[in-house]
Order: sequence, then C-alpha cells, then structure tokens
Amino acid sequence: MTVTRRPTTLRLLFASSHPGPTVTVAVLAAVIATAVGHPAWLVVLVALTVVAGQLSIGLANDWIDADRDRAVGRSDKPVAQGLIAVGTVRTAAFLTAAAAVLLSLFLGPVAAVAHLVLVGAGWAYDAGLKRTVWSVVPFVVAFGLLPVVAVSAGPGGEWPAGWAIATGAVFGVAIHCTNVLPDLVDDAATGVRGFPHRLGLRPSGVVAFGALVVAALLVLGGQLLGDDPVRGVGVVLAVVGTVVVVVLAVSGIRLVSAGRASRTLFRLVMASSLVLVVELGLAGARLVA
Repeated sequence: MTVTRRPTTLRLLFASSHPGPTVTVAVLAAVIATAVGHPAWLVVLVALTVVAGQLSIGLANDWIDADRDRAVGRSDKPVAQGLIAVGTVRTAAFLTAAAAVLLSLFLGPVAAVAHLVLVGAGWAYDAGLKRTVWSVVPFVVAFGLLPVVAVSAGPGGEWPAGWAIATGAVFGVAIHCTNVLPDLVDDAATGVRGFPHRLGLRPSGVVAFGALVVAALLVLGGQLLGDDPVRGVGVVLAVVGTVVVVVLAVSGIRLVSAGRASRTLFRLVMASSLVLVVELGLAGARLVA
C-alpha cells in the first residue's frame, strides 16, 4: 500500500510565497551588489533582506486572494486547495515583513528607505492596486528601486546610475504584464481589471516585450555611453547580452501574437533580467552615479 505524505507547513508556505520570482529578484539584487564591489557579507545581507521582502509580498498575495483563488480553482495555490489555513499564510506574511523591516535597518539609510518603499509597493499591489488601471505602478516603483537597494547598501549610500534605475522601472512594466497574462480569464471572473486586463492579451504582450527591448537598450547605452564606458571584451558582452534579450523579446511577441498566454512569457522576461544583470557584472560597467 502506498502512503501519500502530506506536505509540511513549511513547504506549503514556501509554495505560497511565489518562490520563483522571489529567488530571481534576490539573485538580481545579489549580482548587482557584487558588481559594484560590495564585500561578501553585505552582498549576503542584501540578498537576505530582499528575500524576506519578496516572501512577505508573495505570501500576502496568496492570503489576500485566497477567496478569489478558490473561486477559480487555482490548483497551484495551496490556500485555494485547502492544504494550508489562510491564517497561517497571513501570519507568515506579517512575520516575513517584520524580518524585512529589521534587516533593512542594517543596510544603511538610503538602501533601507528604498527597500521599505519597494516592499510597501508590493503590499499596495496585493491590497488593491492590482484591481485598478494603476496596477503597473507598484512594479515600476519596486523594480526601479531594486538597483538603489543593491547599490546604496552600506555606509557610503552611493546612488546608482540613472540608466540603471530607468532599466529597473521599465523591467517592472514587462514583469507585471507577462505575470498577469495567463490569469486574464480568471481575473475577469473575479472582478480584477488592472492595466494589462484593460489593454487585452495581444496589446499587453506587445507592451511587455517592447518594454523588455527598451530595458536592453538602456543597459547597452549605459555601458557604452555612461560616465565610465566598458572597453574591449566588455563591449562584446554588452552587445551579445542585448542581442540575446531582443531575441527573447521577439520570441515572446510571437507567442503572444499566436494567442498563447502561458507562464513561459513571464519566464522569458525573468531570464532576460538575469542575462542583463550577469552581463553587467561580467562587462564591468559602472553602476554607481
């Protein structure tokens, strides 16, 4: 006889925290922090702080949307499946938010304020902005501030280059639109009409991947035309990274044009963000203003 083990509460909480995006955003922050020369301990602190903040946002999302997710039968949400109590997820959301606040205090004043605003934007989205035309704003704010958190951490509190902040903000548009597209039908059934919903599947997809191309060009311009432009191999890396992202964007537009609104679209954007941030680290572009 086969005995099926019930997942532990910790595993269910992890599944409720949107682990993929959480890990990806933490990696982005850690790579940027490494690229600007922060010591190892500070890179780890940045990563842990961002993880705590992202966990709180993901958990809050599943707690607040529990009834809506049940109504549409979301099989990927433990709360919707009745595998974990809403109260447990809510408590975990507040505990991880408290951890994010506490850890932020050790980043230095500039990075701390930036991260607290970032987390606040995520919670504002969960709490209601996702249902309005302004749903894209928290993503623009949060991802625009991510370079600030990573670069400004530490006693120096240096500000990142303007193009780095602009790149993050534009990425926020791409991330929001592609993350929502697979859920358009379910969202419409439960009264959620955010920015991508009002545009529709194909226009929203084009906006998302168009924003991705703009982000790639901003990074390329920052590396080649910034205060301390890259040289030699760095130029090659900058161009190759941009080409890879453009190819991924074209692939995304083709999928959207065919009416395919799958999680692959979101994964293409997240993969592109990793390509660009790793490229920045390897090319040696100056990220500090």
